[in-house]
Formats: sequence, C-alpha cells, structure tokens
Amino acid sequence: MPRPGPKVVSLTDAAADRVKAIMAQSHRAYLRVGVKNGGCAGMEYVMDYADAPEPLDEVHEEKDVKILIKANAVLFLIGST
Repeated sequence: MPRPGPKVVSLTDAAADRVKAIMAQSHRAYLRVGVKNGGCAGMEYVMDYADAPEPLDEVHEEKDVKILIKANAVLFLIGST
C-alpha cells in the first residue's frame, strides 16, 4: 500500500518504456532507486534492478513499473523525475 503524502518518484513515458524493456530482458521484477553518500551535495542517486523487495523497501508503482525505495531514501527522492 502506498504511503500517504507527496509522490516520491515519477517516470517520464520514455523512461518507463526503457525501464520496462530492460526489465523484460533481464527478467527482473523491480527497479530499485536510492541514495548513498557521495557527490557534491553529499548524496548520490543509485539505481539497480531487483527480484524482490527487501524488508525496509517501500513499493511504488509508476506507469506499470514497480519501484523499490528504501525508507531512509524517501526524503531525498521526493519529487524526483
């Protein structure tokens, strides 16, 4: 169930189509989006593909793409496209 509040991430139509094509080829079920320490502002965006959610992942769906976001990354990703 999505959490209430602002949308965390959005995908453009082109991005959604590309992610779905890559996921179909790699037989992965989810796009994982997060942050890690680094970059000029102290955080870097990271993306990967996953087979299943981890215990602290939030599951969001955008344009038929299932997106996993770790709970500690939500505040850094709100409003991202």
